[in-house]
Amino acid sequence: MLNRFKTTLLLTLLTLLMVAMGSAMGGKTGMVAAFAMAVVMNFASYWFSDRIVLAMYGAREISASDNPSFHGVVERLARRAGLPMPRVYIIPSDSPNAFATGRNPGHAAVAATEGILKILTPEELEGVMAHELAHVKNRDILVSTIAATFAGAISMLGNMLQWGALFGAGRHDDEEGGAGGLIGSLAMAIIAPIAAMLIQMAVSRSREYLADASGVEICGKPLALANALRKLHNASQMIPLETARPASAHLFIVNPLTGGGLMSLFSTHPPMEERIARLESMVGRYKPAKEEYVHAAFR
Repeated sequence: MLNRFKTTLLLTLLTLLMVAMGSAMGGKTGMVAAFAMAVVMNFASYWFSDRIVLAMYGAREISASDNPSFHGVVERLARRAGLPMPRVYIIPSDSPNAFATGRNPGHAAVAATEGILKILTPEELEGVMAHELAHVKNRDILVSTIAATFAGAISMLGNMLQWGALFGAGRHDDEEGGAGGLIGSLAMAIIAPIAAMLIQMAVSRSREYLADASGVEICGKPLALANALRKLHNASQMIPLETARPASAHLFIVNPLTGGGLMSLFSTHPPMEERIARLESMVGRYKPAKEEYVHAAFR
């Protein structure tokens, strides 16, 4: 029930934001066009947002025969968590990271980069994928994926609005009763993407702590996940994900975007030191699940 409310609230806020941007771009005509676009996006976000995000990163679906080790880890963890087997994808990038997407547990997907399979031990990879399956089990993947889809569209509209304002769009607003002139258009172009980012932050930060804790309940290995997060954080800073976009950064287990200082205040992820400290405090609370396999090397 709570996630349905969160999804409805998120869709409403982002729809109003798009309508306001449409008004700034073209008065009443722009408002109607933006509303129509938002209606289409509401439908598409629910049914197809996972495919959009996976395509954005060039993710390739794999089967058990393509990568038995990785696919097997996901299959065993899904069984432990009492979840349907999600689709499994690999992203062609050396930057180590992973995310989950989909509208519900029955239509979920998990994706990992090639880089993450190279640097993590089997236990650490298990911790990461347990974290991602926790997002599926907690039913927050729909909210996150919708936020990514809408934030990307709002950022695109913001860029269009900036260029339109610079080249005279919106100066006929008095004729259409629009949202007013060059200054108003530029202000909206700046404010709207920031507002979308703040909505993403509100959605994202708390869910990462919850997914860490729920992931430990699934795999029983808090230190494995803590060590994985430490590795991923350091490696992703050295090898950033080139295709990463701010609109979808919150989907990943660690922030794929580089940058500290002021930018860290607007990060969609909680502080890594705090996440690791919380995981380390869980040592001894959970017993590792009985191993059902002999660890194989990951290539």
